[in-house]
Amino acid sequence: MTHQADRFSLAGRTTLIIGGSGGLGRAIALGYAGAGARVLVAGRDQSKLDRISRELGAEGAKPPVAYAADVRAPSAIADLAAQVEADHAPVDVLVNCQGTTIIKPAIEVTEAEYDLILDTNLKSVYFACTEFGRRMCERRAGVIINISSLAARSGWAKAAPYCATKWAVTGLTETFAAEWGAFGVRVNAIAPGFFLTDLNRDRMSEDRKAEARRRNAMQRMGEPQELIGAAIYLASPAAQFVSGATLRVDGGYLASGI
Repeated sequence: MTHQADRFSLAGRTTLIIGGSGGLGRAIALGYAGAGARVLVAGRDQSKLDRISRELGAEGAKPPVAYAADVRAPSAIADLAAQVEADHAPVDVLVNCQGTTIIKPAIEVTEAEYDLILDTNLKSVYFACTEFGRRMCERRAGVIINISSLAARSGWAKAAPYCATKWAVTGLTETFAAEWGAFGVRVNAIAPGFFLTDLNRDRMSEDRKAEARRRNAMQRMGEPQELIGAAIYLASPAAQFVSGATLRVDGGYLASGI
């Protein structure tokens, strides 16, 4: 039994969760800490970074565990990778959990809004994967987990740019898995269903939340901590032959059909 439990341990692993200071990323960060990992997070909101540092028991730690970075710029990702390695160790597990959305009709989306969503949800994921993936390939070991969405499976009204990015993230996940598998690097994705995070608590209307609950097989929305098990599994030795996969964590939403 102990041997089997060890296969789900992250002890000795250095993990970085981009977008790890809030929402699903914060839940994954705390879950990884519980699984024994060295947990590092990156984000843009300093107050949230300070909070996750306290929750990880590393407030004021030197070197820090929380890094302020606007990863929409590839140069910022390169700087982040170099700083994390200098402060701690090479990253064994990268989780791309950064994301944003704007809920409005497609014909009303401005170029600035489009660029914000594409840069946050897709461009940053691409260059985070390639920056850290290059380093992992050189070491011939590493795990990347991208947070996708059910929006990568079907269109959602009033979420056109968001859907476009999540379909693209699925394609990137499978492509990187195919390219880097021979180098010992695994790349997978998690597709959450409707989770009650700050992002959708504030941006989803009550009618939209009610519809999400009604169409879900479990008749409710998920809680952030319910994503932890999937994130630990994909990062752990238990998933060492799993790559290019997208694991749905949706409470049976897609299984319910139309």
